[in-house]
Amino acid sequence: MGLTDLADGLTRGVEAVGDNISEALFEPVIRLGVTGLARSGKTVFITSLVANLLDRGRMPGLLAGAEGRIEAAYLQPQPDDTIPRFDFENHLAALTSPAPYWPASTRSVSELRLSLRVRPTGLLSGLSGPRTIHLDIVDYPGEWLLDLGLLDKSFADWSADVLERIADRPEAAAYRDLLTDTDTQAQHDEPTAQALAAAFTAYLTAARDNGYSDCTPGRFLLPGDLAGSPALTFAPLSGPSKRGTLLREMERRFEAYKSKVVKPFFRDHFSRIDRQVVLVDALGAIHNGPQAVEDLRRAMADILSAFRPGRNAFLTRLLLGKRVEKILFAATKADHLHHSQHAKLSAIMEALTRDARDRADFAGAETRAMALASLRATTEDRLTHDGTALDVVRGTLLDTGKRAAFYPGALPDDPAHLLSPARSGAHKWLEADYKIMSFAPAPLTLKPGEGPPHIRLDRAAQFLIGDRL
Repeated sequence: MGLTDLADGLTRGVEAVGDNISEALFEPVIRLGVTGLARSGKTVFITSLVANLLDRGRMPGLLAGAEGRIEAAYLQPQPDDTIPRFDFENHLAALTSPAPYWPASTRSVSELRLSLRVRPTGLLSGLSGPRTIHLDIVDYPGEWLLDLGLLDKSFADWSADVLERIADRPEAAAYRDLLTDTDTQAQHDEPTAQALAAAFTAYLTAARDNGYSDCTPGRFLLPGDLAGSPALTFAPLSGPSKRGTLLREMERRFEAYKSKVVKPFFRDHFSRIDRQVVLVDALGAIHNGPQAVEDLRRAMADILSAFRPGRNAFLTRLLLGKRVEKILFAATKADHLHHSQHAKLSAIMEALTRDARDRADFAGAETRAMALASLRATTEDRLTHDGTALDVVRGTLLDTGKRAAFYPGALPDDPAHLLSPARSGAHKWLEADYKIMSFAPAPLTLKPGEGPPHIRLDRAAQFLIGDRL
């Protein structure tokens, strides 16, 4: 154990004790982490959740709200002065304007504090007045969370995993060709290193765009101020590691990425989270085929490594016994399906995250999977096509702006009908063709006291924070 890691662990332990004492004596704080992979809807989830906690007319599933025990809700400055504030007001304005549009996606860490004035229940209701409970929402890209798995891997192990995974992916053809023409045992040459890193980053971008989930290192896709730095200029290579070679320099940069980029994120942000939401675009993966579904399943399992103290020595020292108490896996965009298929989507989500949830349950975290829509953008209808009645959704298509009725195909009753061909390496679905459309947000007319329309957002809030209210 290095002195830096030891100091980090001791500092985190002192902070944790101080936080626990402050919460017990003064005002409790719930730190809710919200993450997910690309296009899973993190920004819309947080915006709609906060709006519906401020105006709780559409939150019957949140018991404290339904019982009238939440007397007030208001925004306050976030407690971390060095973290950007989540831009709630502008995001809400985008969703509720006369010509609504989807706000920009998550690019870095941000935070928002929502304070709730709550009357206690049970025996405490007659002994004390209302108390303030702070909900600190921390938004961060899911691609960064996947990077935790790198901490357990050597450069050789990571390279072998990646090269095996991309061996037959057309998105990686250009990188494979470049790698074939590269002598990894030659003396390090910076233009060669940059060319390899650029080609590998191009693969990651294309893979993400085509529905693949496990696109690490995550900062290659969201570099921020690290763009062009040596810590983000490496790529998977195979062969022996010899001093002075291109491969040895790539190995050194891989280790620098772990120590300079990955570890600080978990030390400064992740280790303080109490409750966690992992948002998943399961419908998008199903649309992209069996390989995308299997990739998503593996990514969910890898993500759960972040919530299991004990597997990683660095994380165990950092958390010092603290662990995330509740984890929600949410399949988003449920409004793209008729409600008659929501139970099937929830079952698929359960099956997709089974490995991941079993690991988290073993670590003591309470987990749940569900299908939801943070903002409902469609309405439901029934049409007859070739003599068959179809349950459809209607909405405004994002690319054309036209209203359309959409039937995505019937999800299977048994999730194994999707997961089995995905695990076996099938390239396409044999018995069905699952489609997906992108809908624009619908214009809203909200009554006083109502937040934006949603599907099961109240149930998600009850699971995540209801016991603390």
